[in-house]
Amino acid sequence: MNAAPLLVGYTAAVGFVVPHLVLRARWPHRAPALAAAVWHALTISFSIGAALTAYHLAMPTEHLHAGLLGLLHSCGLDISAGGPDPGTAHRLAVALPAAIGTALASAFSFHSAQARRARRRHREAVDLVGRRSPRLSATVLPYDVPAAYCLPGRHPRVVVSDAAVRELTPEQLAAVLEHEQAHIVGRHHLALAAVEAFHSVFRRLPLARHAREQTALLLEMIADDRALRGHSDEALATAMYEMAAARTPKGAFAAGGHTVLIRLKRVLGPRKAPHPAFWGSVAAAAVVVPLLPLLVACPPVLG
Repeated sequence: MNAAPLLVGYTAAVGFVVPHLVLRARWPHRAPALAAAVWHALTISFSIGAALTAYHLAMPTEHLHAGLLGLLHSCGLDISAGGPDPGTAHRLAVALPAAIGTALASAFSFHSAQARRARRRHREAVDLVGRRSPRLSATVLPYDVPAAYCLPGRHPRVVVSDAAVRELTPEQLAAVLEHEQAHIVGRHHLALAAVEAFHSVFRRLPLARHAREQTALLLEMIADDRALRGHSDEALATAMYEMAAARTPKGAFAAGGHTVLIRLKRVLGPRKAPHPAFWGSVAAAAVVVPLLPLLVACPPVLG
């Protein structure tokens, strides 16, 4: 049986249906790290599904299962396709998935390099204009609006305006700095580059749009949770409110920004963690989902 129809249905469901189900769920904001992993798992699953769909559509062979050789045959590793020009079909079947993989890898490299250049230019400007504060482990800029952001990467910087140093209480400032350090330690810029790359390749896909938007929000929530480990809800919420209007340079993460209202409601509201059984089930699903297209394309041999 040819797997192409099943792969088309599975890939379409992941790309169009599942994102809306995740958006309607209430648990992602209670477990942002797990939710971010789920969005990335869905993008990986869709990418593998699209590559396998392209392969099977280009080479619609009959899948014969006879032990290991049959399994390899069904996965395209031992193909003896019929038809007028099996060589052309085989080359096309290999080229299409390779093109998808190459496009995703190239887009990731492009977005990573672009953000790295923007951060480097801004870091050089920050080092010239600002002053290093060993006490804060940050660079203080002369800026009359409370602001704080980080420049992640190989040479990270946490940047805070002198207005923030003046106007925020010590606990508020410490919570903000902890938030920014969480972005650096967690290498959140790589997660953003991955969803940006997926969006640039599959731009009109609902999964691509929602994965990019939700990942950016969830990474901010992850950093909020890191700050809340050692600081009060009120301290972080007040600091976020004070810095809501501050601008963020390209390639940086800021404690303020356009997601502040959503995050403020979360920080000040009840934050009940999901039940461990539910957490474990979703985590297991996040691990299994990227493998599902392979199981659809190469179903296990029975009998």
